[in-house]
Amino acid sequence: MKDARQHPFELIDWLSGGPLAAHVDAFKHYLTERGYAKNSFAHCVSSVAHFAQWIHRRHIDVRRIDESIVAEFLGEHLPSCRCSGAVQRHRTSLSAALGHLLVVLRARGVIAAPVVSRTPVNEELGRYAEYMSCVRGLACATQTMALSIVRRFLISRFGDYEIDITTIHPEQVRYFFAQEAKRYSKPVNTGSVVAALRGYFRYRASLGDAMHGLIGALSYPANWQLASLPKTVTPEDVEKLVKSLSQGNGSERRSAAIVRCALDLGLRSGEVARLGLDDIDWQAGTITLRHTKGRREDVLPLPVTTGAAIAAYLKDGRPKTRNRAVFVRHVAPRDQPVGPDMVRKTIKQAYARAGLPYTRSHLLRHTMANRLLAGGSSLKEVADVLRHRSLNTTLIYAKLDSRTLVEVALPWPGSAS
Repeated sequence: MKDARQHPFELIDWLSGGPLAAHVDAFKHYLTERGYAKNSFAHCVSSVAHFAQWIHRRHIDVRRIDESIVAEFLGEHLPSCRCSGAVQRHRTSLSAALGHLLVVLRARGVIAAPVVSRTPVNEELGRYAEYMSCVRGLACATQTMALSIVRRFLISRFGDYEIDITTIHPEQVRYFFAQEAKRYSKPVNTGSVVAALRGYFRYRASLGDAMHGLIGALSYPANWQLASLPKTVTPEDVEKLVKSLSQGNGSERRSAAIVRCALDLGLRSGEVARLGLDDIDWQAGTITLRHTKGRREDVLPLPVTTGAAIAAYLKDGRPKTRNRAVFVRHVAPRDQPVGPDMVRKTIKQAYARAGLPYTRSHLLRHTMANRLLAGGSSLKEVADVLRHRSLNTTLIYAKLDSRTLVEVALPWPGSAS
């Protein structure tokens, strides 16, 4: 077998003559299209060559390859691997490369699509997911969290058997809640479990099931509304953060534009990630937010500083891509938008470069609200900019409005003023 460190476009023996030979070119084309660097490309090719050698020895037909075969290769073969040649043995690299191989084989119709287990619980969750999306209009993150909790509850009660909602008793709900509470470090965080279960029981009630006893089986943990102050970045630290924003390479320009979107517009990480080129009207100086947490489209004015940062990135930092997202990946797989996690990571790194102790990206949203209040904006205006459905959500920021609080403060009892 040839050395895996050779030029990535040279054929490796187990690929050119092995069981995967007919699909090697398609696999390489897949990697090339996604902009994999030379070293990453070579690691992927070497990984597939290792896998090809193993399935050849095991007499595994290519049409049988699926996630279970890959798991057997990684879990059983890799720890005691004695394959010949300089094959790839790094588990993470192998797992990533074979994941890409499955995608290519399925796209070519060689292997079947992954089988989705059609258990009663999965079918029930599918119907509930459709209800949360189409009827309640819940955000994707909220749906995911609720489904994971309801899944654990239904499996704990019914396993793989049919769901009979009438057999659930309040004591069983409370016992499940007690077990789930062990997952959380703070009692107040268990409110998500209560919300998920109540939401599901209300869904079943809408179908005609008698669920009133279960809906009231749990109470929300004590959480005094507006008890704490929202944390913000101080004006001095905001200045440090802004001064640290660089206009160097593409990643630095992207970082500067992302921070500006959060600081100047108060955008959530998901909203930043979903920004598209068609959402910016440069002539009108506006930006349209689509598919927001409130499931609405909102048009906001585009501040000069934000527009300048985005324009600098689009002009000199954004890689060539067919994707219409504003912020795209700079490493493979290229031609893909960044995700909310990447936005949060970028802001966290920007804090670190500025020498600031903060880590949460949402602080910039709080900071923007505080700056609006300090500049004389009303709570209603802040609520409009933050796109809160209810003014009650914005009331927390009233405690930061020292300008107005001074006017309503009462004298201390017994004092002269």
